[in-house]
Amino acid sequence: DIYYWECKGYTPLFPRILGHEASGIVESVGEGVNDLKPGDHVLPIFTGECKECRHCLSEESNNMCELLRINCDRGVMLADGKTRFSINGKPIYHFVGTSTFSQYTVVHVGQVAKISPTAPLDKVCPISCGICTGFGATVNVAKPKKGQTVAVFGLGAVGLAAAEGARVCGASRIIAVDVNPRRFEEAKRFGITEFVNPKDYDKPVQEVIVEMTGGGVDR
Repeated sequence: DIYYWECKGYTPLFPRILGHEASGIVESVGEGVNDLKPGDHVLPIFTGECKECRHCLSEESNNMCELLRINCDRGVMLADGKTRFSINGKPIYHFVGTSTFSQYTVVHVGQVAKISPTAPLDKVCPISCGICTGFGATVNVAKPKKGQTVAVFGLGAVGLAAAEGARVCGASRIIAVDVNPRRFEEAKRFGITEFVNPKDYDKPVQEVIVEMTGGGVDR
């Protein structure tokens, strides 16, 4: 979360607890919360869903909840406009409704997803952001058809998840673009079939891909 720590593109608000990926166990629930109980294993998610607004009820824009959509400037709870963190009586502000760089956090019920208690908490935490972001971008937005070709730019967590989504959709060629060649071998496990390093060419990488594919990829 260095981008937000440096206050790029949003209103500075400090002190605050950053962090937007995590896994955890519910310690307690507030009044009116009926679908979660102490002991449940959950993933906090910064793209929350109230499950009632027009966006939550839409198949096209259900990640744009009118109540819980991403707001990097908000540092308080929605119910009362106050924080749940403090030190020496002074408030510490929240971040995108999750604030996961902490042993304990307090979130809106619409910003957690219940998971299986058998899932290893130390391994599933990236699913709360990077994995679902990349996988969802491919499966729900790009929607490649079986046999089509796909290019993925960047092989971080989001890029690898996007490649996995393309593999699940049945893409025939999944071309990765990254400046770090060491990532290629690992990326094969996520469906990547070819690797392009822009540093290896003296022309724009999109031209390289056009030549490789005889006109360009489908997605």
